[in-house]
Parts: sequence; structure tokens; C-alpha cells
Amino acid sequence: MDKLKIGIIMGGLSSEKEVSLNSGRNVHDNLDPEFYEGVPLFMDERGRLWILPWQLIPQNTTVDITEQLERQARPVTYEELRKEIDFAFISLHGKYGDDGCIQGLLELLGIPYTGPGVLASALGMDKHIQQMILREAGLDVPRSLMVRRAEWESDREGVLRRIREALPWPCVTKPTREGSSIGVTIIRDEASLDAGMIEALRWDNAVLVEEFLEGVEFSSIVLEEDGVIEPLGLTEIHPQSDFYTYDDKYMPGRCRKFTPPKTIPPEAVKRILEEVLRAFHALGFRSYGRIDGFYTTDGRILVTDPNSSSGMAPSSFFFEQAASAGMLPSMIISRLIENARKIHREKRGPL
Repeated sequence: MDKLKIGIIMGGLSSEKEVSLNSGRNVHDNLDPEFYEGVPLFMDERGRLWILPWQLIPQNTTVDITEQLERQARPVTYEELRKEIDFAFISLHGKYGDDGCIQGLLELLGIPYTGPGVLASALGMDKHIQQMILREAGLDVPRSLMVRRAEWESDREGVLRRIREALPWPCVTKPTREGSSIGVTIIRDEASLDAGMIEALRWDNAVLVEEFLEGVEFSSIVLEEDGVIEPLGLTEIHPQSDFYTYDDKYMPGRCRKFTPPKTIPPEAVKRILEEVLRAFHALGFRSYGRIDGFYTTDGRILVTDPNSSSGMAPSSFFFEQAASAGMLPSMIISRLIENARKIHREKRGPL
């Protein structure tokens, strides 16, 4: 039987391209060789795709790889992609990867892929819109307001007045469409608002100003299999910093994670997993997703960051929760691929 050619798309155009590279490399290394042939596809900063030879896959950074593409890799056009792969394992993160862009391209090319479809991926990336949908569905989300660049630049006093009326200090500023805590700042008082807005506007043209939450962060991977949607597990997060920063997420020793949770009470864990499933359904996720949130000191359960994909480095939530459920990395990756193939065979129109 011919092996299925799995294109692992990594790198990309976003601020999370290094995270993507680590995810893609780990997925490639843990494909079951009995059934799958890995085709490592690197997306450069111009959006071009390259098939990497084995010697480039272990390179440490996207810059290391980019410098050697012309000499060692083979370019492949979007139009030719269907001749090279049977299935796409999306390991891109951030803009153009989590937000429906690559999903739309793969739909047009007729290539099945991991994760939710075009609309759900776009909703999973836009923090302002996802909060509106989740709030309408009856889930608890942080109080927030959105500030566009033009409004901030033309009427800062008006923006400050809106924030004073809506939120207490401290609060949080973040780009509406970024991941990995990039561009996030805790605003302690009015004097620090300007710096937080400037940092968030480096990454997007709109800023979400959000209430500051005190409590324990959590994350849950959700899987869809044969029409059944269930959480894979729940992880409790204790970062070293005041919030779960980029360094806490990816630097060794910067964060403690517990799967299953260590301090969240069992009855709260049950309620959290119920809310996680409600969020997955409300946003129309398919195949799999990751739902992040907060269990606050006063017992609230808030969904703060639904993700249409998840980081897949060795120490990620994804593999930690899979291990807790008794699955090796190759086993959970195979499940993702086969579940997604079935979902795409049964769809009518784009996923």
C-alpha cells in the first residue's frame, strides 16, 4: 500500500514563525513511518513554499533555513502542491496560518488539512469577534473594548475616557490578531497606557483593552472523532511572570504546567471542561482546537483565547495532554490526520 504523503507546512509570515518551525519539525519527526511519508514544506517570508531536504529540517531558526533555500531546497508553486502531497498538516501559527488564509488556499486546491476550516480559523484568530460570539452563546469572557489605530491617534482623551468608564486599573492591552502573548502589556495606571497601546499597534491596527484577571490559567485540547467531540485533557499553568508571556511559553524552566490540574478543584475542572466544549461548538471548530481560559480567585470560569491550532513542540500542551491520556506522539498525530481526512471526505463545500 502506498504511504500517504503528508505535507507539514511550517515557518510562515507571522511573528510566530519560530514557534511554527519547532511544531513542524516535531510533527515531521513523529509521523508513523509505516503509513505516512513526511514532506516538509517551509513557507518563507514572501509566502513561497519550499520542499526541504532532510539536512535542513534540524536547523535552529527560520533565518538559518532561509539562507540556504536557494541552494538546497526545491521550490513548489501553489498550483503544483497537489502533485506533491495528499494531505496538509498545518503547523503554521499566527497570521496567514491560524486565520483562515492557508485553509482557504487548501480548500481551493482540494487538499484536506488538519484543524478547523476557513471561518472558524478566522474567528479563532480575532479576539474581539470571538468574544462577541462567545458572549452571545452565554459563555463568560473578559470585559473588553476595542480601539482602532485611527481612533487612538486622533482622540486619545476620548479613548482614555472610554477605558475609565469600562474597566478598572490594572487592565491589559493586546493586538486583536496575534498569538503567543506577543504585544501583550499589563497596564497598571493611566500613565502606562500609551506604552501598551504603542506595543500592541506594532502588530495590528486594532487593540483589545481587556480586564486584568487574577487566578489560574488553563488550557484544554479538544478532539473530534467520528462525530464525538471531547476534551483530551486539562492543563493548569503557573508562569514565572505576571502573565503567561512568550518567554514563559517557550523558554525552558520559565513555567510550571500540571496535567491534570493540581490546584483547581475537581468540581471546577468538570465545569471548565463543559465550558471548553461549549466554546468549541460556538465558534464552529472542527477536527481539533485548543481552548485557553482563566479560573479566577472568585470562582469565575472565563474563556480567554480559543485557538484553531496548537503548538506542537515536544513540551506543548498537546503532547502533554496526549501523554496523560496514554498516547505517544505518533499515535496522537495519526489520530489527527485520520480524523481530519474523514471530516473532509464528508464535508459539503468548504469546511
